[in-house]
Amino acid sequence: MARRGGNGNGNGNGPVSQRLAKGASETWTKTQGSQVWTSIFRPGSIFRKGYTDSPRNRSYVIMNSVLYHLHPVKVKRHAVKVSYTLCLGGLSFFLFIILTVTGIFLMFFYRPTAAQAWDDIKTLETSITFGLLIRNMHRWAAHLMVISVFLHMSRVFYHGAYKPPREFNWVVGVVLLLLTLLLSFTGYLLPWDQLSLWAVTVGTNMMGYAPVLGSQVRFVLLGGVDIGTDTLLRWYVLHVLFFPFIIVIFMAIHFWRVRKDGGVSGPL
Repeated sequence: MARRGGNGNGNGNGPVSQRLAKGASETWTKTQGSQVWTSIFRPGSIFRKGYTDSPRNRSYVIMNSVLYHLHPVKVKRHAVKVSYTLCLGGLSFFLFIILTVTGIFLMFFYRPTAAQAWDDIKTLETSITFGLLIRNMHRWAAHLMVISVFLHMSRVFYHGAYKPPREFNWVVGVVLLLLTLLLSFTGYLLPWDQLSLWAVTVGTNMMGYAPVLGSQVRFVLLGGVDIGTDTLLRWYVLHVLFFPFIIVIFMAIHFWRVRKDGGVSGPL
């Protein structure tokens, strides 16, 4: 007597696996056609829908490379008007360069320990040639960078430059604003004076009241229960290594996306 069910190979899961494969394929196709996907991966990317391995598409991949096309071949007329962009993006990058150069200079004369940090700052200001000038340049450049990045974001929002196809670059810009604020906040502790100690105390206490992981994050940032040498060392590493490394990556992506999204957006 013949047995029902299954196929000729004795496998009854054939139709089910085919439906699953078809459903996965349709989901992947819809994902590639969504606005989020197309805003992240521009035409010519191997992750865009309809990509085929051809000489023309290979050239598109090269032209989409961040290392080859950070700067555009041509610029639109409105993009070079100072009254339109106010040069706020370029000014923010220029201030970041100043912070990098002056920060490297300050690292030669600063030791991130509770016993020596404050003395090193005073020695830098009173005994090192151009030490006070370099430190003030670093300090004021940090303040100006926060202001210029915020004004740059405001200008982009006012002109509607966050709209498609630039919505992904707007998200990158928001991340850069947060990283700029974190850079400024982590550098605030390094002078190790009363103002910085109490400012960081207030900031980390506020962070400790965040739901779910607030107390754990505060403990990790402080390196203990209270502010001490471990806190200073951790914030020093975050300020001079971690956050600058991350912000350079996002800056490169930001500049590249400005280029790939058609340059600076035109007036509304």
